[in-house]
Amino acid sequence: MKELKKYLLLIHGGVGTILKENMTSAKEEAYLEALERAVLAGEAILKASGTAVEAVEAAVMMMEDSPLFNAGKGSVFTHDGKNEMDASIMDGNTLNAGAVLEVRRIKNPISVARQVMENSTHVMLAGEGAEQFAKQQGHKPVDSSYFYNEARFQQLQLAKQSEEILLDHSGENKSMEGNMENGGRKLGTVGAVALDVHGNVAAATSTGGMTNKRFGRIGDTPIIGAGTYANNNTCAVSCTGHGEYFIRHVVAYDISALMEYKQLTLQQAADHVVHEKLKNLHGEGGLVAVDTKGNYIMSFNTPGMYRGIATARNKCKVEIYK
Repeated sequence: MKELKKYLLLIHGGVGTILKENMTSAKEEAYLEALERAVLAGEAILKASGTAVEAVEAAVMMMEDSPLFNAGKGSVFTHDGKNEMDASIMDGNTLNAGAVLEVRRIKNPISVARQVMENSTHVMLAGEGAEQFAKQQGHKPVDSSYFYNEARFQQLQLAKQSEEILLDHSGENKSMEGNMENGGRKLGTVGAVALDVHGNVAAATSTGGMTNKRFGRIGDTPIIGAGTYANNNTCAVSCTGHGEYFIRHVVAYDISALMEYKQLTLQQAADHVVHEKLKNLHGEGGLVAVDTKGNYIMSFNTPGMYRGIATARNKCKVEIYK
């Protein structure tokens, strides 16, 4: 009997106070369908013996193309009414990585991050320079109107009135139109990790940042080791949550280091970081991670996290609530 080739893909689409009682059935169905499309896009590559890097890029691109998630098309607005996006990707086999930040006219920032990794001598490119590089790599800039979303724009107006900086949603909306009711709070980032049939892992993360953010604020998403990390010796990690806490604790790398230097399992390392270190400092968030043995975790310290999984042995599964 032919041995089944082992592969695994995990995705996340944000964490927060995401409660079933505050979600309409139509909204819930829309999220589940979007998550499933992302999982299937990445899994198709792994099934065909593609690489973990290709798979995480494909899964994240699918979420960047959806207005439901705070990345790409669904990105939130800054204080100045602009959309600024960050993304990063890392290959656990080579430890190569690429990131872009503060890009405004790139449809799929994760693809440009991959090209930074593979087609440049750098790791991180910002703003206009990143956009020039993207153009050089064949990406056609999109008009800013591509990112306009009325519900997101109304979130900005609300945030300005209260002089708050909001992490994605101040409320999971009680209607598809996106009125700002207090249904909960979502910390928005999308990401994916994968183990391919060649035994390599990779991680990718993308975000639209924070509603009403000022001064060019950057979170953990484009910072290798904070929001994204991958190493074949340990694991691949993609994070979502309150970025400042993830930067301070170098969360993605911390999990890898606990495995490498303290010989903790993936589960033990993630539990310690997410449910002890972060939680003790009121850092909300979560992550998905996989190691080269096929062990995986979807860990979060909030009531919900948009997430999905596909393995060689099991069908695609997507979930929202704890």
